[in-house]
Amino acid sequence: MTDAAAFVRNGRLDIVAANRLGRALYAPVFDDPVRPVNLARFRFLNPRARDFYPDWEDSAHVTVALLRTEAGRDPYDRALTDLVGELATRSEAFRALWAAHDVRLHHTGTKTFRHPVVGHLSLAYEAMPLPADPGLTFTALGADPGTPDHDRLTLLASWASTLEQTEQAEQAGQAREGAQARTPDT
Repeated sequence: MTDAAAFVRNGRLDIVAANRLGRALYAPVFDDPVRPVNLARFRFLNPRARDFYPDWEDSAHVTVALLRTEAGRDPYDRALTDLVGELATRSEAFRALWAAHDVRLHHTGTKTFRHPVVGHLSLAYEAMPLPADPGLTFTALGADPGTPDHDRLTLLASWASTLEQTEQAEQAGQAREGAQARTPDT
């Protein structure tokens, strides 16, 4: 998939895999040094989230409802319990939403972003459970061709490709420098 952003997440909202455009779309989330990359942790604990998600309140409700759904599905998941404890301890907004006990699943809809590179994006999404890997969900986000959102997504894909090429060149240069440093002078 090259013209749609795509990622796979678990029930705790850890992103476990993403295509190039998915990584580019969620660049602010991937920039957070805390691992694993987690959509809930970013949304509630990173101050950049309120800029990245223009509809922050709605996305926060959905995030908590997804975590509540997962807690009902697997109440003994230690990593989920730890995440909920961390969020409840560090985020007043999370505590208030968690106390509402909302549960829901979202499989289709529209997500809006304010991306630091391409600006406002309104993307249709589809989320599908992966039957061969229970507990994992594949999500794809895209825009109709010919729309401003599609143009911005295409620009984002170009930016991601350029960024990846630059990173690969830097890594190759570092590898050459390392090899030269290990080669004894003759």
